[in-house]
This record gives sequence, C-alpha cells and structure tokens, in this order.
Amino acid sequence: MIRSRNLVVFAALNGAMAVMTGAFAAHGAGPAVKTLLATGAHYQLAHAVLALVCAVWPARDRLVRAAGWLAATGGLVFATALSLIALGGLSIMGAVAPVGGMFMILGWILLAIAGFRTQTTDA
Repeated sequence: MIRSRNLVVFAALNGAMAVMTGAFAAHGAGPAVKTLLATGAHYQLAHAVLALVCAVWPARDRLVRAAGWLAATGGLVFATALSLIALGGLSIMGAVAPVGGMFMILGWILLAIAGFRTQTTDA
C-alpha cells in the first residue's frame, strides 16, 4: 500500500523531530523560547501526518505525492526556522519561516485538488 517509501521515511523523521522539540519546549526550554518551539513542533507534527497520508494515498497521483513532499518539507523548514530564532537568536530566520508556511499551504491545496479530481464510488 505504501506508494512512496522515501516520503514515509522523511515524514517519520519529521514526526520524531517534532516530538523531541515539543518535549524540550515543555520540559527544558525557558519561557522566552517555549512558545516558538511548541508552535514549530505542532506544525511540523501535523504536516508529518499529512505527508504520511499522502504516502499511502490509494491512487498513484503525482499531485498527492507533491502535496506530501510540500507538507513535510514545509513543516521542517517552518519548525527549523522557529527553532533557530528561539535557540540561536537568528532573527533573520523570520524571513525563512513564511517559506515553510507557503509550502504547507500549497501541500493542502494540492491535496484538495487531487481529492476533487479523484473519482470515488461513494456519494
């Protein structure tokens, strides 16, 4: 059933990174960085799940595969940018975070288009 093993691996590693970052935000981070880390982890984990859904999508569809890669990459870019702002003080990464956000949004849009185009037997 897995259509894209590489996407599954990438998404799973994103998920693991998100859990580690979220745990650090909850238990080890100071108040000044906690919100940024938790926000990045939240978005990264949600988009890792979306990428997994795309990787096991029943139909072989390039739009769905692209949606999965955009979601996973966007989540990683967004979370990494927020982490570098929080932990490294690299405020310039504030210009990179929206790129990750755009990738995530495009992933959802491509999945919606693929879902609309997919023919189903149910009403």
